Amino acid sequence: METQNQFKFFIVDDDVFCANVYEQYLTTLGYKDITAYSNGTDCLNNLHLNPDIIFLDHNMEDITGFEVLKKIKRYNPNIYVVMISGQENMKTAIDALKYGAFDYVIKGKDVCEKIGEVINKIIRVKEELAKSNPGIIKRLLSIF
Repeated sequence: METQNQFKFFIVDDDVFCANVYEQYLTTLGYKDITAYSNGTDCLNNLHLNPDIIFLDHNMEDITGFEVLKKIKRYNPNIYVVMISGQENMKTAIDALKYGAFDYVIKGKDVCEKIGEVINKIIRVKEELAKSNPGIIKRLLSIF
């Protein structure tokens, strides 16, 4: 595990058990800056803490995952949001990506492996962005 990629994670899931599983897994990967929220509102109220990656449950009580996703993206389009859902639904996955999610993960036995794969994808994307002209990326992102 390369420690130069220390990300700040938010885990947003009203299922405390799931949130704990993700948090434990991230800890075993060597990450330390992890905050779990049991609802979307608390997550949105803490975006000023500038998380790099948010694992966001699609199905929550107080406010839907999509609403939270849209608000996160309006607040800061550079935050990587990974939608996590209990059901395998193509439309939900497509909508998540349409609204700006970086990826869509389905809850299941291999959810932690999938989370690990997504983090590796994000690391690769960030490396590519850093190699190419960072000025262009910033300008592109400011348009949206």
